[in-house]
Amino acid sequence: MRNLFLLFFALFFFSACYYDKSELVYPAASAITCDTANVKFSTSLMPILNASCNSCHGGNAAAGAGIVLDTYVGVRASVLGGKFMNSIIQNGQASAMPKGGGKLSACDISKFQVWINAGMLNN
Repeated sequence: MRNLFLLFFALFFFSACYYDKSELVYPAASAITCDTANVKFSTSLMPILNASCNSCHGGNAAAGAGIVLDTYVGVRASVLGGKFMNSIIQNGQASAMPKGGGKLSACDISKFQVWINAGMLNN
C-alpha cells in the first residue's frame, strides 16, 4: 500500500512540473508578421502560385479551365479579368481557389493585393 501511495505521489509530483517550451507556445512576434514591404512577382508571388495554383493552372492548364498562372502574362490577364482576387479571397463572387485545398493565408492574399495596388510590376 505504501508503494502504491509513493507511486501515486511521484506521478502527481512529476506531472505537475510539466511545462511547454515558451518559444513554441508563444512564438516571437517577428515570426507572425507578414512582410509586404517589398513584394515582387518573381520572388514573393511565384512561390505561392507554384505551391498552391500551378498544379492545375500551370503549363497547358487543361485542368484549370484555360487559366494559366505560371507566367507573368497569365497572372496579369487573370487579375485584369476581375476574378483573381475574388477567387483567392473566396468571397462568393468567383470560384473559390485553390479548389480542393485550403484558403491561402491572409499574408499571401495581402501580398497579391499589394502587388496589384502597386501596378502589377513584372519584377
